[in-house]
Amino acid sequence: MPKKIDLRSDTVTLPTPQMRAAMANAELGDDVFGEDPTVNRLEEMAAARLKKDAALFVASGTMANLVALLTHCGRGDEVILGDKAHTFVNEVGGMAALGGIQPRTLPNQPDGTLALDDIQTAIRGDNVHWPRTRLIALENTHNACNGSPLAPTYMQAVYALAQARGVKVHTDGARIFNAAIALGAPAHAFAQFSDTLSFCLSKGLSAPVGSLLCGPRDFIAAARRTRKMVGGGMRQAGVLAAAGIVALETMIERLADDHANAQRLAEGLADIPGIDLNPARVKTNIIFFDLQSSAPTAAQLAERLARDGVLVGPAGARRMRAVTHYGIERADIDAALGAVKRALM
Repeated sequence: MPKKIDLRSDTVTLPTPQMRAAMANAELGDDVFGEDPTVNRLEEMAAARLKKDAALFVASGTMANLVALLTHCGRGDEVILGDKAHTFVNEVGGMAALGGIQPRTLPNQPDGTLALDDIQTAIRGDNVHWPRTRLIALENTHNACNGSPLAPTYMQAVYALAQARGVKVHTDGARIFNAAIALGAPAHAFAQFSDTLSFCLSKGLSAPVGSLLCGPRDFIAAARRTRKMVGGGMRQAGVLAAAGIVALETMIERLADDHANAQRLAEGLADIPGIDLNPARVKTNIIFFDLQSSAPTAAQLAERLARDGVLVGPAGARRMRAVTHYGIERADIDAALGAVKRALM
């Protein structure tokens, strides 16, 4: 059977052979009791890499964001975030449903940022009629905005604004290492301008499960209680954490390959009649492209490509999203471009 080229998301990555071996041989204990040595090591590694006091291993990026918001905010508090933020759009309304937290959405700019003037205006003053603004939530890289990385200088500006107004900052850094590779800065250069930051192991870093929430020691202690409340207390979780350790040790630098493959794919797509795409907007491993009215719809194109062994996700009636990742090689990019050309003939 020919290889299936799955460009729907970097969540489809499979663990490396080294990860599988580490999982099989992991030293285990009960993590709820704080006794799993492999989980403890992973948390220490994550905190050290981001230069935060402590870290907490959780099941997913959605759980990491939920635990962060529930720990930062009380019922009736408000969080400022983008109208295209993953936390707002794709996490089942958890902040409101489970935390009674009110989202105050601002328009994301094309590069994933929130305008500083918009943030300044949205932070509420002390008025008995208003919810309290407790938190500003950023996303880096920004999934829905072409995988754009937010520069440390921008994060510093948001953080300074927040500190001046007595508000905390949380960053959904699911792909923070993609941002670090794209902008040539270490991950801690971004994390220093965020009170808390979460990142995923199970996307470009290719571990099968898990995210880390990093921050001050007292915050992480409170977040551990919140994790337990939402059902995230895992027991012999070292079998999962072992893959995360390998991910941090071996899978970060190779993200540059994903970025290069994404750029090659974007440039090739831009040359195909019927597709609208500016390759200059592709900065990391996520590509959005639009289909002209003369082309099939996104659903139709996805179906045609699937028959040719290429999986790409519709992101609207005439919009598609492709993501490069571990397991996708340069030859796969060329094969995918050939499939798109055939599908649009």
